[in-house]
Amino acid sequence: MSRRSWIAAVAAAVPLGLALLWAFMPQPVAVEVAAVTQGRFETTIDEDGKTRLADRYVVAAALAGRLARIGLREGDPVEAGMTVATLTPVLPALQDERARRELRARVEAAEDNVARAAARVQRVQVALAQARTEQRRSEELSQQGFIAPTKLDADRLATEAAQRELDTAAAEQRIAGHDLEQARAALGAAQPGAAARPFEVRSPIGGRVMRVLQQSETVVALGTPLIELGDTQRLEIVAELLTADALAAAPGRRVRIESWGGPAALEGRVRAVEPAAFTKVSALGVEEQRVRVLIDFTSPRVQWQALGDGFRVGVRIVTVAQEEALQVPVSAVFPLPADGVGPGLDAAADPPTHAVFVVEGGLARQVPVRLGGRNGSAAWIRSGLALGTSVIVYPPATVRDGVRVRVRGS
Repeated sequence: MSRRSWIAAVAAAVPLGLALLWAFMPQPVAVEVAAVTQGRFETTIDEDGKTRLADRYVVAAALAGRLARIGLREGDPVEAGMTVATLTPVLPALQDERARRELRARVEAAEDNVARAAARVQRVQVALAQARTEQRRSEELSQQGFIAPTKLDADRLATEAAQRELDTAAAEQRIAGHDLEQARAALGAAQPGAAARPFEVRSPIGGRVMRVLQQSETVVALGTPLIELGDTQRLEIVAELLTADALAAAPGRRVRIESWGGPAALEGRVRAVEPAAFTKVSALGVEEQRVRVLIDFTSPRVQWQALGDGFRVGVRIVTVAQEEALQVPVSAVFPLPADGVGPGLDAAADPPTHAVFVVEGGLARQVPVRLGGRNGSAAWIRSGLALGTSVIVYPPATVRDGVRVRVRGS
């Protein structure tokens, strides 16, 4: 072969060899990346809830008689002491002594209830004064750095609970007073020679009519429920959580109230977790153990005044909250094999159980990380990554430590 033919053959073979080398050479894996960010991180328990009245009152007939037609309707406002129904006593021609003694005993029982309610109000007032004193002492010590912030929060919650207890005790005192008034009126009507004059049934609270149980004019027996009242200014939320989730929803936890129909989310706080669970069958036919969690509104009343009894809301109970936390998309984190700790972290002190792939110089590098928590969209990275680092999200099965990668769109 001549020299010229040899040179021509080599010139033809070199491009062919380069083309074959490029064709069989491993290509970079196309991946999507996201940067490590910093901000507030939260984990929440999400569940549907329902509003209900903190207290509801069923007003019953204080005596047997003819009920006049009740003119109130559901939603009408009522004031404490307002007449909600009128009864005309239907008495037999002759009242025996036994009936009068029963009515006198009822009056005495009502008087004792009034005294007991007054004593409870005084006892709760003392407890409220003590709680306020303890809160002021904790605020002074907290400013000096002698107590933890959690102690101050607990004292504030104790003061709020004592105030609510005082409101309830005062309402019970008013109810006891109205019961005494009704018992005395019934006794007076049963006295010999008493005229069958109309008897007015009054509202024990200020609020709204929830239901009219007996609307038309009729003869009713003693104790017949007539009307149901409630104070819509005092609403609470009931959420039924799985027992495993309820353990993390401790009293005092912050709650965001969403999907209630308003323009913005409301704020609330867990007041109590009921001590007894119950069995509930899910939509899939699975038996679940659930427990009721009671939530109070902390947003101003003007923001949620349109809500009523039995309204559906969505609640997010915050179980973990961390400011300025390093975060990555939750799709970038994967479990770390037992032998894949790698350098850079002290595995003996606190072995990491998860890892991410970062992009360095066109190569994928597996980096073990310690998680502080994760929610539906992000994972909180305690250590192992720096702010701004590019991590691979949804890493394909072909990505390994040291594999060449190419960012899609670049």
